[in-house]
Amino acid sequence: MPDITALTTEILLPALEQAIDATVIIGQENEIIFYNQAAEALWGIPRASVIGRNVDCLVPTRLRHEHDRYIDRNRETGHNRIVGTSREVEFTRADGEYICGELSLSKVQIGQGDKRLTYYMGVMKNVTEESQRRKILILQNDVLQALASDMLIQDIGELICRKVEAFVPNSVAALLVLDDAQPWRVICTSALPPRIRNALETTVPSPSDVEKLKANASYTGRLVWDNYQSMCRSLGLQSCYAAPVMAGDGRVTGIFALYLREPNQLGAWPQRLVGACLPFCALALEQHATKTHLTQLARYDSLTGLLNRGALHRVMEDIIAQPGNRTLAIFMLDIDRFRDINDALGHVYADQFLVEIAGRIRSIAKEDYVLSRSGGDEFVVVVPDCEGRQIEEIAHKLLETIGRPLQIGQNTLSISCSIGISTFPANGPDSESLLSHADTAMRQAKEDGRGIFRFANLEKNQVAQDRLVLGSALRDSLAQGMLQLHYQPQVRTHTLELSGVEALSRWHHPHLGNIFPSRFIAVAEETGQIEAIGRWSLLEACRQIVKWDRDGIHVPTVAVNLSAVHFRNRALPEHIAALLKDHNLKPARLTVEITESVMMDNSRDTEEVLQSIRNIGCGLSMDDFGTGYSSLSRLTRLPLTEIKIDRSFINDFEYDTNAQAVTMAVIGIGSRLGMTVVTEGVETEQQRDLLEKLNCDVMQGYLFAKPLAPQDLESWVRRGGAPAVIREIEAARAKKGGKPEGSGKKEAAPAAKPVAASPATPAKS
Repeated sequence: MPDITALTTEILLPALEQAIDATVIIGQENEIIFYNQAAEALWGIPRASVIGRNVDCLVPTRLRHEHDRYIDRNRETGHNRIVGTSREVEFTRADGEYICGELSLSKVQIGQGDKRLTYYMGVMKNVTEESQRRKILILQNDVLQALASDMLIQDIGELICRKVEAFVPNSVAALLVLDDAQPWRVICTSALPPRIRNALETTVPSPSDVEKLKANASYTGRLVWDNYQSMCRSLGLQSCYAAPVMAGDGRVTGIFALYLREPNQLGAWPQRLVGACLPFCALALEQHATKTHLTQLARYDSLTGLLNRGALHRVMEDIIAQPGNRTLAIFMLDIDRFRDINDALGHVYADQFLVEIAGRIRSIAKEDYVLSRSGGDEFVVVVPDCEGRQIEEIAHKLLETIGRPLQIGQNTLSISCSIGISTFPANGPDSESLLSHADTAMRQAKEDGRGIFRFANLEKNQVAQDRLVLGSALRDSLAQGMLQLHYQPQVRTHTLELSGVEALSRWHHPHLGNIFPSRFIAVAEETGQIEAIGRWSLLEACRQIVKWDRDGIHVPTVAVNLSAVHFRNRALPEHIAALLKDHNLKPARLTVEITESVMMDNSRDTEEVLQSIRNIGCGLSMDDFGTGYSSLSRLTRLPLTEIKIDRSFINDFEYDTNAQAVTMAVIGIGSRLGMTVVTEGVETEQQRDLLEKLNCDVMQGYLFAKPLAPQDLESWVRRGGAPAVIREIEAARAKKGGKPEGSGKKEAAPAAKPVAASPATPAKS
C-alpha cells in the first residue's frame, strides 16, 4: 500500500489534473500554483501564462479591485461569505466567449500554529448552457403568468424587455409592434434613449419592408439598426440583435430588438435570447389582437364601423360626467322610406346604401363628434360644446349631405332623412333621456313632412302627462283586471333544473297600448297605487301556483318584488300568511323580493316586517344587489335567503374582468352567508359558462327564456325547459360550424320588445 506521499504524487495530482471541471489552487500570496487542463479550456488561457500570477487574472474585471482584500480578510479572521459554498459566476473567456460557471471554493490548511499554511482550491463547472436555459424558462413562466392575468400588451412587453435587460448586462431591449399603415409602436423600458424611440415611432414600415421581413429575418437589422446606426452609436449603443415576430398564420406582427452598449463579449447568448423571446412576443401580440377584435365587435357596428348603441351610451355618459359646463347636441337621423329601399334593392344593396350613408356622415364630422349607428337605418351624431345657431347649421348640413342623389348598383336614389335633436342639459341628465327625447323629436319630424329636423319640445312635461293620463288609466285597469303577470324561469346553474320563476307585471291598455314599467310603475308610486299592485301580484302568483300544480307543472317557488312602501305596513306578514293558507300553499313556494332601498331602511317597522315574513317560512331575496348603496353590515343582519346580482354586471361579463371579479366576490359572500345567489341578465353561453365556473347557484335571462305568459311557461316546461333550450342552441351551433355563441359580436338584445314588462315594483323590467 503506497504511503501518503506516494498517494499525493502518484494519484491525487494526476486526478486533479485530469478532472473534467476546471480546478485552480492558490498559495500564500494569492498566486496560482495549480491550474489543470480543464481550467485552460474554460478560461482559454495557457497554463504557462497564469502559474505564479495573482489569481485575480481569472476574476471578472469588475471584481478584481476587491478580490485580494476578500481573501486576506478570510486568512486573517476566518470570516467568509463564499468559502464552502457554491455560486454562479459570469465572465468572458480570453477569446471573448461568454461563460457562466458554478464556483465551489474550498479552504485547505496544512501545519499547526505559526507554521500553518492556508491554500484555497476553486472548482469551476461550466454551466453556461444550463444557466441560459433556466433564464429562458424563468422568462417563459413570467410571461405566461402575465398573459393568464390578462395584463395589457404594454405591460407584458415591458416585462419581457426588463427581464432580457437583466439577463444581458448593459443592454436595451425593445418590442416594435406592427399596426397596418401606422408607425412602429415601441414598447420598451426607460433604458432606450428617447431620441431612438421617437425615431422608430415616426417610421412607417412600407408593405415592401413587411414582405422582406417575412422572406428574410436578417432584414430586421436594416430596419432597426442600419437606418439609425449613427444615432445609436452617438448615444452609446454599439450593436443590435433583432428578429421578426411572426403570427401563427405567417404574418409579421412586430420585431424584437436587443441593443448592446458594449462590444459583444457574450457570444451567441444575445441572439439566442432574442430567438427565445419571439414565441412569447408572438403569443402576447396574438392575445392583444384577439382582445382588440373582441372590443371592436363589442363596441362597433360590424357593417359601418360606427359605435353601436351600447357603446354610444357609455361614451355619452363619460362626456356628461366630465367636469365643467359641458353642453351636448344629439342628432338622431332616420332614413325616410328605408323599408322601400330595402325591399326594392335587397339586403346586399341595402347594406351598401347604409355604408354610404355612414361615409357621408363621417365626411362632415369633426374630430370630436361621436358617431353611431344605433340600429337599422338610424344614426346618431353627438356634438360636444354645441349650442345656439350652430345646432341648426349642423342639422342643415346633415340634411344636405345625406340628401344628395346616391348611386347604388344600377339605381340612382333620391333620399332624405328626418332628424330629431335634443340637448344636454336642457333635455335630460343622462344618455337614456337624451336619446329618448331625440327619438321623439325625430318621429315628430317624420310626421311633419320628412326631410326636416325638429327639436325636442322643451315645454312638454312628459312626467306631468304620465301622472294625469296614466294614473287614471292604471286605476281603471287594476280594477278591471287588465294587468297580467308573466314569469321568467330561474334555473340551477349546474343541473339546469327549474329553481323557480320571477313574476313580472304586464300592462296593455286598449287605447294607450303597451305601457312600459319606466312609466307606469313611477306613476303608481306617485299616485299611491303601488301597494295595490303589490297585493294583486301576491294574490295572482298564489293562484297561478295552484293552477300549475293542478295541471302537473311543478314550479318550486315564485318570486314577487314588492316596493319599500309594503314593508312599512305591519299587516303585510299577516296578509301573506292568509294568502298561503287560503291557497293551501307551503310558505317556501313564495319568495318576496326587496330592493336596496328597503335594505337601507333602518326603521324598526321594516325590520320587524322582514323578520316576520321570514318566520312564516317564505324566502327573502335582495333584488338588483350592487346597483345602489348596499351595506354589507346590513346584509348580515337581514334574514335574507337569496341575493340577486343585477344584470348591469353581466352586460359585458365575457370581456370585463372587473365585472367577473365583482361577481365572484358577491357569489363568495352569498355562499359564506348561506344564501342562494341568482344572476340576472344571462344572455350568452359564454356568460353561462363563466357563471358555472364561478359556482353561481341560479341563473336567469334570455338565454333560457324571456318572461312568459303562464300558458307559455307551461309549454316551456313540457318541452324540456332549460336543458332543451341549451340542446337546441348546441345543435344550431353545430349546424353552423361549431362557432360558440358570444365568441364574435356581442349578442344583441331580443328583437321583440316585451309587452309592458315589469315586476310588481318600480325598478324591474
